[in-house]
Amino acid sequence: MAMTVGRRSALALLAGLPLLAAGPARARPALGVGVDPGRVPVRYTMTAFRADSDTTLAVYESFDGTTFSVVNEDAYTPPTGLVRDPSVLRHTDGRYYLTYTIAGDARAIGLARSTDRITWTPMAPVPMLVPGRLDGAWAPEWYTDAAGRVGIVVSLTGGYGFAPHLLIPLDESLSLWSPPVPLLGLGPAAPGSLGQIDTTLVRRDGRVYAFVKNEDTKLIELAVADHPLGPYRFLATGDWAGWGGPREGQSVVPLPGGGHRIYLDAYTEGRYLYSDSTDGFRTWTPPAELPGLSGRVRHGTVLPEYEPLAAR
Repeated sequence: MAMTVGRRSALALLAGLPLLAAGPARARPALGVGVDPGRVPVRYTMTAFRADSDTTLAVYESFDGTTFSVVNEDAYTPPTGLVRDPSVLRHTDGRYYLTYTIAGDARAIGLARSTDRITWTPMAPVPMLVPGRLDGAWAPEWYTDAAGRVGIVVSLTGGYGFAPHLLIPLDESLSLWSPPVPLLGLGPAAPGSLGQIDTTLVRRDGRVYAFVKNEDTKLIELAVADHPLGPYRFLATGDWAGWGGPREGQSVVPLPGGGHRIYLDAYTEGRYLYSDSTDGFRTWTPPAELPGLSGRVRHGTVLPEYEPLAAR
């Protein structure tokens, strides 16, 4: 699927587009946007769609990443379509932004915003500006670079499997977006392959790690690159971490005491799991059910937050 924006243009946008960070945060991103290895999360916000309704957004919060309490389990129902695979961002303007899958065959992704995580206002959908055939845009996920600039990773299919792409905002309000640019090294590896979906990018030690769901095996795999656009090379495939499968909706966050946690949707079992790593993603603890939320939520994203927190 050829894109109308080349990799060179996309790299230039990521490297220097001043509108990617809002207002006075252009020179120094506001605390709370992105993952700063020198800071400790003070709160986690989870957005998910409810297990009993893929048109209803549920929002939860936690101060340790394990025990979550309800912010609002009826936070948002979009004007039309679904609110599957919701991913949440706290942007440099202090607002929370949500992106989500609106339909299985959609040619756009949904957006909404909030100041308090309790009530949400719909924004205009983001169209996937690609030529030719497009049969679906799934599982959009926010990505934030070290400077606080943001993008959305979304899995697109043109009838031959899914491939992750990156969208770049072209204005401060996150209402105007570039065409999607493919992430090199990810996507269908051979004819007949279903590719990868649910890609989440995690920055660590100056590199970008991609946790992807292999749609052929239904397992979560790990790739790495020096830039969000790639090229990516796989570090671990198959059931390398012992999470089992099928699994999807992976979300990875830093923990207050060090290390990282991954959240996983065991969607065929009606369970929601988590697993921890303290050695740079090499080994992981056996997956355990997330207390209070396992069986209640589907495909969520967990956002680590830092001071200052938005008012409630």
